[in-house]
Amino acid sequence: MVDDAGAPEPIEAKDAGEADGEAGIGHNRPAAEWKRWTKKRTFVRALEGTYSNLQKGLLDLPRVYSTKDYDWHGGPQSFGKEIINPADVKCCQSIETHLKAFAPLGTNVNHGHLNSATFYVVRGRGHDIHDGERLQYEAGDMLIVPNGVVHQHFNDAGDEEMVVLIMKAKPLFLFMHMLFQKTVELPPKTPTPGHEEYEPPTDL
Repeated sequence: MVDDAGAPEPIEAKDAGEADGEAGIGHNRPAAEWKRWTKKRTFVRALEGTYSNLQKGLLDLPRVYSTKDYDWHGGPQSFGKEIINPADVKCCQSIETHLKAFAPLGTNVNHGHLNSATFYVVRGRGHDIHDGERLQYEAGDMLIVPNGVVHQHFNDAGDEEMVVLIMKAKPLFLFMHMLFQKTVELPPKTPTPGHEEYEPPTDL
């Protein structure tokens, strides 16, 4: 299974001796264009140094992060940007939080993962399919995806984007070696008809 960004299964193994940062054994299929699918990632960060220095460093870190400082990636029907996670924000070791923007009538990868996830619908309206069950939501709603549920997100509006804020304790689950995630179906490679020019929002 995979996270909400949707990492697919590998289709061919590569040599373990590849350069640092390149895809290797256990990494994802070359057809995936998103950097988080094909590059090595930090899921749990090492804690090194004296306790006093670590504590002071943590207290001195910023507490507010602007989503505008991060770039959207993905497409053409759904885009994402990672905001808070162990790889990008040093004050975080247990939480992963990211934004997803869906083009009108857009969808993303059909997938599942061991960690539960919640998301807040910032704008728009849509539905999820959880193990075959349809769940409707709109701006202002909170949705929970329980552990191990195969699910997919859909924007139901044909004339507006949908934006959701996804929050999960994925790093803690990975630290406990609960790594088993799977893509059921890769996200669409073509835009939804009539929305070929969609770009994610600039105000988030």
